[in-house]
Amino acid sequence: MEHVRVELAARSYDIWIGPGLIGELDAYVAPLAPTSIHLVTSEVVGALYAEAARAACARVASARVCTIADGESVKTLQTAGQVLDALVRGRADRGSVVVALGGGVVGDIAAFAASVFMRGVRVVQVPTTLLAQVDSSVGGKTGVNHPAGKNLIGSFHQPSVVVSDTAVLQSLPARELSAGLAEVLKHGLLADRSYFERTVEDLPALRALDHGALARAIGGSCRIKAQIVGRDERESGERALLNLGHTFGHAIEALTGFGHWLHGEAVGCGLCLAADLSVRLGLIGANDAQCVDQAVRQAGLPTRIEGLSRSEAIEAMRGDKKAQAGRIGFIVLQQLGRAMQREIPDELLAQTLDAAGYR
Repeated sequence: MEHVRVELAARSYDIWIGPGLIGELDAYVAPLAPTSIHLVTSEVVGALYAEAARAACARVASARVCTIADGESVKTLQTAGQVLDALVRGRADRGSVVVALGGGVVGDIAAFAASVFMRGVRVVQVPTTLLAQVDSSVGGKTGVNHPAGKNLIGSFHQPSVVVSDTAVLQSLPARELSAGLAEVLKHGLLADRSYFERTVEDLPALRALDHGALARAIGGSCRIKAQIVGRDERESGERALLNLGHTFGHAIEALTGFGHWLHGEAVGCGLCLAADLSVRLGLIGANDAQCVDQAVRQAGLPTRIEGLSRSEAIEAMRGDKKAQAGRIGFIVLQQLGRAMQREIPDELLAQTLDAAGYR
């Protein structure tokens, strides 16, 4: 069992990491003394784990299940409305708890619905993908997509507890596992070179679902993110560093149609683009960028994308929620293990995109 504490004063919470925790959810939900429990899950995850989770929660309070469709394409206000409708039908009140059982899409939608229902009810994150376990379940960001961009509609709403069952990763498709590894690599690149290097060494074991390697990766990433979130909960400064690779990645997702590329695949490619941009800025050497490229490739992720419009990509980046007055603030590498935010000249950005196969 791994344990990470996110220190946010009155909003502090624990992250528990280990195998078999879904069947023990009652132990983590009971301290919240919920008046009722409302599980939100997806069709695929629900078929595998919803009944075990519901049965465990039912040992604490009445428990209902709301099932939504799968995929990034359903991460919309309409789907969030379906969850809110289910909470109303289930007579949820301010003492109720929403349990998000699924990947990042489920976690974001369920937490967003919880944040606005009766002006905010508690949410418990039970992430079932590696990407969600190391990133989206931690930190309190919630949201849904808009055709103009990813996560443009959302809120900050910290979970009451995060319960990461590593056993469920055994059923994760290889592509989804690789998507999660993008965020693991990201955390090391922006904050801890030794963690990045250890992750690269562990990539074969991680892709083989070795329990020890997974526990190290999940715990290590959560500690890095918890420390940053604890210092900058609402992204007024340092937390922006967690967007390394994401400005590029979000543009890839928007231009290819949400769901065509997995979020982690787009972030992995974005890490390579950010490294290339860092070289052009004179911050890191070509050898460091090659290390990033090799790590992303070894994780089973794409390192470039062919055929996207350069002008459309730049326009999508200008519409990113992190842009201000149309100016794009990129997260770039000062060195492996340290990142910074910089405004980038258009000519350098164009050179990076051209080298990556944009047209």
